Amino acid sequence: MALWDLGSARATLRGSIAGLAAGAWRNAMQSDPSGAPRRPSTLRRIRERVVPPAVEAFYTWTSGAVRCLPVSAPKRHGVEVIADVPYKTGGGTAHQLDIYRPTRRKGPLPVVVYVHGGAFRSLSKDTHWVMALAWAREGYVVFNVNYRLAPEHRYPAACEDLACAWAWIAQNAALYGGDLSRLVVSGESAGGNLASVMTLATVTKRSEPWACDVFALGLLPQVVVPACAVLQVSDPRRWTRRRRAAGKKAPRLVQGVLDDTWQVYSGRSVDDSDAGADHGLMDPLVVTESLAAHKTQLARALPAFFLPVGVADPLLDDHRRMAAALQQLGAVAEARFYEGMEHAFHAFVWREAAQKCWQDSYAFARAHLPPESR
Repeated sequence: MALWDLGSARATLRGSIAGLAAGAWRNAMQSDPSGAPRRPSTLRRIRERVVPPAVEAFYTWTSGAVRCLPVSAPKRHGVEVIADVPYKTGGGTAHQLDIYRPTRRKGPLPVVVYVHGGAFRSLSKDTHWVMALAWAREGYVVFNVNYRLAPEHRYPAACEDLACAWAWIAQNAALYGGDLSRLVVSGESAGGNLASVMTLATVTKRSEPWACDVFALGLLPQVVVPACAVLQVSDPRRWTRRRRAAGKKAPRLVQGVLDDTWQVYSGRSVDDSDAGADHGLMDPLVVTESLAAHKTQLARALPAFFLPVGVADPLLDDHRRMAAALQQLGAVAEARFYEGMEHAFHAFVWREAAQKCWQDSYAFARAHLPPESR
């Protein structure tokens, strides 16, 4: 049974999504003709206070509604779930993960570490159950990880948490039937950033204490799938500059989301986001481009990267840049573009393009994971 076979629920959810998008477009997607910094407008204040919780509520509701459908039950897909496993003591729900694994197993299975998105400020493993279920149906043991969220916990809190989860998985994956010699790390949006960050920490010697801990473990992914990823948090206005240089409008709502992501995660204003500044592993794209520009010899070989993104996603160009930099460093890297698709389109698994993206991700992972351990 296909995970995306949601029957009559498709039309209801499509209508909700279309209505939200249309309303947002009518009310907020207005072009700023100057591009110069301005005092916060009423629209911006409303956007900052209302849009993030509204988006979080929408995705939480949608995820919960679909999860209640009989077709979404993991057992119907031959998957069992071990929920709310602590990977760090005393941290509450922020330091828990869920384990999804096929019920029928013959020997150890490849592993996926999945990191949820949400602009570093919202959502959780519970809203991203469909991604974990999708990988588990394909024959993986999946560790779906929570982490602390901004603005209460800014960079590098999420990275520190992922480092703890990385250590826990290194020690415990085999107990749940996982084969860490066949490891995929994946995530979407902010989660794609964190998946890329963790990968860079495994192959480069860094000064950050949490990155040193990750490097010392020696646990290396073979495949990385950062989907629609926020690969550079800083310099959020680069999208508007690129749009205007191409003679296109730059909707203020989209730019506002990029601005807010930087401000919430870094704790700095948009005016304090110099494109040439070093923000460390907050910006895995910038770090990777710097390594490529300096022809740096990495301590360990990079894994294969698959970078799917919609053509209508404001993060499209970042995926092109990341693939080019990775290739300069000798890695296998493929940026795959999906016509007409917006940010995080693959989350809506009943859509044809989303299904194609998932099948492409599975195929890439199969092609680049080593054979089963004996």
